[in-house]
Amino acid sequence: MSKVAFIGGGSFGTALAIQLGKKNNDVRIFDRDKSVCYDINKNHKNDKYLKDIEIPKNVIAFNSAEEALKDAQYVVLAIPSHVIRDVLRNIKDLIDEKAIVISIAKGIEAGSNKRLSEVISEEVKNPVVILSGPSHAEEVAIEIPTTLVSTSTDMRYAETVQELFMTPSLRIYTNDDIIGVEIGGAVKNIIALAAGVADGVGYGDNSKAALMTRGMKEISRVGVALGGKAETFYGLTGMGDLIVTCTSMHSRNRRAGILVGKGLKLDEALNEVGMIVEGVKACKAFNELNKKINVSMPITEGLYEVLFDNKKPDEVVTELMLREKKNEIH
Repeated sequence: MSKVAFIGGGSFGTALAIQLGKKNNDVRIFDRDKSVCYDINKNHKNDKYLKDIEIPKNVIAFNSAEEALKDAQYVVLAIPSHVIRDVLRNIKDLIDEKAIVISIAKGIEAGSNKRLSEVISEEVKNPVVILSGPSHAEEVAIEIPTTLVSTSTDMRYAETVQELFMTPSLRIYTNDDIIGVEIGGAVKNIIALAAGVADGVGYGDNSKAALMTRGMKEISRVGVALGGKAETFYGLTGMGDLIVTCTSMHSRNRRAGILVGKGLKLDEALNEVGMIVEGVKACKAFNELNKKINVSMPITEGLYEVLFDNKKPDEVVTELMLREKKNEIH
């Protein structure tokens, strides 16, 4: 039995906590929302994020980070990418020095453009593992077969996390390309948001296929430029994650994009979705990063114009279609 503390009681963190609870681990969730803690502890549910899903009784929620983190062997950062640094600064003195810190967020830090593993390693001295892949919380929670990838700069810890999370419905692979895994997970959110915009405008399957395929090229292009391995982007944390987020209504990025495509302003779309849409911040961050690395990212640039410059989606699509002729492979 392992002691695992989740920082954040959102949908995906709760879904993973459910799976670890069913393996008879000592699972604790810290959340600032007292109503979430009450629901988990009294009703064994988290209806704010996962409607009508039963949570094992050995998953206990705390409104105190100190109580949740006491003696934890694993600390899962189940919080949005843009708050990871600030949250860690508040709780790092409560984390056991031997605990493995696991991030399930996808993105890069705005301003610094650092990967999340880099951000975490700057704030704590603990081993850091990234857990990523094509996974909707709603499906993980009810044990629909799902695969994830565990990666770290020290693969001993990635393998330990692999063993921790493996269940009959949750298969964990390892991959030593931490750069590729993190960049794939971050950029695919941009493409999924763009795919949603295309759906909202009313484009069809031809357009979706083109956008996903050229989006995959964009993901691998920027990922390799940043030091990732090309083959990683055609695996679970690249192609796999891209498929699931571009095609499912579970995807917040796709849902937000659909609303923008139908004519809502970005703020209106985000309010209607009601949860963090990582693709918005990723689009801004990678558009800024690309000024330094100068990689061709036409979909990201076009989406940026739609989200932040109020450009009409159909105008952007026309410009993308009429760009200079080129070979598909390059």
